[in-house]
Amino acid sequence: MVQTVRIEAVARANAGKGAARATRREGLVPGVVYGAKQEATLIALDPRIIIKELTKGGWQSHLYEVAVTDGPTERTIMRDIQFDPVTDRPVHVDFQRLAPGARIRIRVPVAFLHEDTCPGIKAGGTLNVVRREVEVLAEPDKVPERFEIDLAAAKIGDNLRWSAIKDHQGARPGIVGRDFMIASIAAPVVEEAAPVAAAPEPAKGKGKAAAKPAAKAAAPAAAAKPAAPAKKK
Repeated sequence: MVQTVRIEAVARANAGKGAARATRREGLVPGVVYGAKQEATLIALDPRIIIKELTKGGWQSHLYEVAVTDGPTERTIMRDIQFDPVTDRPVHVDFQRLAPGARIRIRVPVAFLHEDTCPGIKAGGTLNVVRREVEVLAEPDKVPERFEIDLAAAKIGDNLRWSAIKDHQGARPGIVGRDFMIASIAAPVVEEAAPVAAAPEPAKGKGKAAAKPAAKAAAPAAAAKPAAPAKKK
């Protein structure tokens, strides 16, 4: 089942932008817990908690027990994190409270098994992943940690769809009415050599005789005739 993470928070008394800025000046991240037809709970957290969850990855598919000092422990999922556009630090966090018995919409990561022995990949194909996560509806206590697709028999040209997942674990896909694509084994790309340009053909004359070849070098000038003998006087 999906991982449950316990985090500590303190209650905030006031809402609004001014109160949120005051919370940030204290070095904390303002947040809110809402949903399940209950009044929203204003909280503040250590930013290191949020950064740690972001670093681990998969925060959108984890369950969080938000333990509020001098308050209740809320069972939630982390719905949204807002960041400062300049520093890229978290500035606000939204948690959705889980109602007992209700299904939640959540993203579950997809893992591919036996990628190193996949026949299609060994033959030169490429695993083309369309969806690394699948959005599903699931009961909070039965959210899958991940979905698995076995590539042990996948060949070049095979399409791996929702039906290729080994065990849906009771979850229903958010996309209904079709067996949607998750990945495929793409054929290798063959680069064709550029064609060699042919030598241009000599232009053909139109109604005119073809040009004559250049005249041969002129023959050397004839040797001068010997001078006539002088007449005797």
